Amino acid sequence: MTEQLKPAEPVLHLDQVSRTHGQGAAEVHALRAVDLRVYPGELVAVMGPSGSGKSTLLTLAGGLDSPTGGRVVVEGTVLGELDRKKLAAVRRRSVGYVFQDYNLIPGLTAAENIALPRELDGVSARAARREALTALEELNIAELADRFPDDMSGGQQQRVAIARALIGDRRLVLADEPTGALDSTTGESVLAVLRARCDAGAAAMMVTHEARHAAWADRVVFLRDGLLVDETARQDAGSLLLAAATNARKDGDR
Repeated sequence: MTEQLKPAEPVLHLDQVSRTHGQGAAEVHALRAVDLRVYPGELVAVMGPSGSGKSTLLTLAGGLDSPTGGRVVVEGTVLGELDRKKLAAVRRRSVGYVFQDYNLIPGLTAAENIALPRELDGVSARAARREALTALEELNIAELADRFPDDMSGGQQQRVAIARALIGDRRLVLADEPTGALDSTTGESVLAVLRARCDAGAAAMMVTHEARHAAWADRVVFLRDGLLVDETARQDAGSLLLAAATNARKDGDR
């Protein structure tokens, strides 16, 4: 089933999405009826304490896991109604995902890691490599093109993973702590690239614990115990720090 897209339709719609792990006494509610829309041109930051459901939110949005309630809709397509082959195609073509642990293939160079999703989608090896080199240049790491992951620092691997998420015409970019292994200057440059991609029409959702990074976003949503408990529009970093601290205190006072 595919929903009819309208000009103002979200790229991503989490429609009353829940995710429960285990049963009985071992049951854990990772997410509880979260309703969230991310629109073209919009960068949404997700904040919250450890265990609040932030990473679960991204894995469901990217079709890497399935909700136990509700539905995930990407560009009008309900992910839960796709077979494995069609779901994999949506992830390759429409969704760019930056993992916390990078997920680079050790036996491939940086350029090969970045080009792989495009080659799997039928793009020629030569064209895919050109796109990969462009993505590396965009992140100021062109010199890493022929280097293997084991020959890179953690920060370099993270930027290669971000380049892989941005290659091609990805309409939805999902990033789990994309600046976690980067120094402040490099982190800001990566966020500028992500912001530019949104300004060009993509939608993005980024998990972060840094209010100064969340200040790049158009909206910030706060999770606690699997619930979306607060949301704020774009504002300065000082106000975001106050909002983050307030939510942290709420969590500590429960």
